[in-house]
Amino acid sequence: MQRITIAKGDGIGPEIMDATLQIIKAAGAQLEYDEIEVGEKVYLSGNTSGIAKESWDTIIKNKVFLKAPITTPQGGGYKSLNVTTRKFLGLYSNVRPCISLYPFVATKHPEMDIVIIRENEEDLYAGIEHQQTDEVVQCLKLISRPGCEKIIRYAFEYAKVYGRKKVTCFTKDNIMKQTDGLFHQVFDEIAAEYPEIENEHWIIDIGAAKMSDTPEAFDVIVTLNLYGDVISDIAAQIAGSVGLAGSANIGEECAMFEAIHGSAPRRAGQNMANPSGLLEGAVMMLNHIGQTEVAEKVQNAWLKTIEDGIHTYDIYNEGISTQKVGTKEFAQAVINNLGQNPSLLKSVKFAKDAVLNLPKYVRKPAANKELVGVDLFVHWNGTDPNELAEMMQNINNENKHLAMITNRGIKVWPDGFQETFCTDHWRCRFKPTEGKVLHKNDIITLLSEALDAKIDVIKTENLYEFDGKLGYSLGQGQ
Repeated sequence: MQRITIAKGDGIGPEIMDATLQIIKAAGAQLEYDEIEVGEKVYLSGNTSGIAKESWDTIIKNKVFLKAPITTPQGGGYKSLNVTTRKFLGLYSNVRPCISLYPFVATKHPEMDIVIIRENEEDLYAGIEHQQTDEVVQCLKLISRPGCEKIIRYAFEYAKVYGRKKVTCFTKDNIMKQTDGLFHQVFDEIAAEYPEIENEHWIIDIGAAKMSDTPEAFDVIVTLNLYGDVISDIAAQIAGSVGLAGSANIGEECAMFEAIHGSAPRRAGQNMANPSGLLEGAVMMLNHIGQTEVAEKVQNAWLKTIEDGIHTYDIYNEGISTQKVGTKEFAQAVINNLGQNPSLLKSVKFAKDAVLNLPKYVRKPAANKELVGVDLFVHWNGTDPNELAEMMQNINNENKHLAMITNRGIKVWPDGFQETFCTDHWRCRFKPTEGKVLHKNDIITLLSEALDAKIDVIKTENLYEFDGKLGYSLGQGQ
């Protein structure tokens, strides 16, 4: 008997959770529940995170969390509970299967069957943002080697265990050569360990276009956090409905399972909501905890119900559907179909005792790290980069010199274009003079001289080479 944590959430959450639990219990799931309160009521009680400490303790104790959708109040500094949970519990892998149910659910892609595996903790979703000048704000994109290794290895292990033939990597490393470049590099390294699984890489924009047009060309897609967030919703929608998709969030210790749709408060309490998204999350949960026979029975009964045309309002289609039902009636129809398989839709067969081999991350030996320059970010209200260059050259000395100025990443000095629009946020790159070595004390001196010259330095970034390889980007136009 497995003890799990459940949260019924807000809006339609309680209805679809009750329906889901009723179905999996009837299928023979060996579960005990600890219920916690999360979401709108907790937020409005003054807790800006939407969850109490005691609830965290329950989730951590049980390791497995089945969560219905919640409502986050508008304004007031309320934090996203989903993002908080993923980060606090180290749920680094977001898994979203998207499969066509054609012809029973309308879609232009009848052969679609893809799984999107999204990194869940890093990227721009680290939420590290600053306003630096009157006109410019920044958001830091943080990508780590352990983060890349964990999610990419998870994708290949998932493909191996679930009989998938290909893993595709989506990045934008033609532009973001350091961050997305690292993700692509690690993908190639790990792909070499799985020669039996085909691998490929696509630039995210054309890859997303291809997925939207020809999703049957893909099998498993692994990508970074922001890209994965966008394309997983697109994939769910073109498969037929976002409301049918479930999501698994997997970490080394804990896991959370949920529907990907929201709490739909306008439909609450009307016995209208489709519980399929949360039920799909529960099927992934049952597989995760080793109750694969129950998961298989539930999934096939759900497919049979869809095939029978017993549909809730959101997917009801005159001429294809046979009966429009409410939440409770849909759940009962799935229960009535337990032990049966679909005839036209492909039935599922989950591998018994399938285990993903996910070793702990092992830190690589430290590279030889050499300081080779520094970028000074300056708030300056002028518009002529030549004027700024003259000011910055006044703080040169024999060990260092001004090598470049960029504005929004575009080189504007030396040899800039007069037509380039410049805002009030400038990057001034200093490099060591030929034959000299730059030390951190030189940077301190540089900052001190800038202060004396009344130059507003808002940020610095040290420039390094790691084992002789550049660890920083060049300016566009350089």
